[in-house]
Amino acid sequence: MTDGNQTQKSPRNGSRKIILLAGLAGIVAGAFAVYVMERPSGNIVAGTNPADQCAIKADAAKAIDAAAMGAVAAMRGADAPQSLSSLTFNGPDGKPVRLEDFKGKTLLVNLWATWCVPCREEMPALDALQTKKGGDDFKVVAVNIDTGDDAKPKVFLDEIGVKSLELYRDASMGVFNDLKRKNLAFGLPVTILVDKEGCQIAAMNGPADWGSDDAARFIDAARALN
Repeated sequence: MTDGNQTQKSPRNGSRKIILLAGLAGIVAGAFAVYVMERPSGNIVAGTNPADQCAIKADAAKAIDAAAMGAVAAMRGADAPQSLSSLTFNGPDGKPVRLEDFKGKTLLVNLWATWCVPCREEMPALDALQTKKGGDDFKVVAVNIDTGDDAKPKVFLDEIGVKSLELYRDASMGVFNDLKRKNLAFGLPVTILVDKEGCQIAAMNGPADWGSDDAARFIDAARALN
């Protein structure tokens, strides 16, 4: 339905399963918030800096908000873009990496766990997005936050046939806690759009059909941002 020249954001019929899972994600969020409340963070939260280049990117956030339609309509542009460059987790080789190490690439950062049903349902779509759009200027960075070692998430990804996503890990859940303090994470899954300078431009809590044409168009718009 249209109103003037603007198209309302509405989920596509084909994404009904994802929308139903979003309700479950809300239940997971409540339980998970209690679970992680007292866990310590291993990350350093960047201090507020008036000269921070992210603070001047409100227009970019508005543009990307308008680009989030259909299956990814829940993705909302940031009212006050902030730097996430200091977020730290382990790379596929087990060594620490920071988001600033990806400078020059647009990132879709997704936090997930094997015990989170909506996360498990969402992973094939994220893998499809990485296959379709991943390259020199874009990457899906899916960070698993299961406690313990890497065995369980590795087995899960193998079972569902993930071919393009690399396994990033944060068993301390410090990344989740940092995003929670920044009012970006309320449960799982949580997905953050980060621009080439490490600025958070948009975010959503809950699953989405990242393998859809709507998601592909959204990522194209994000890659075009300065």
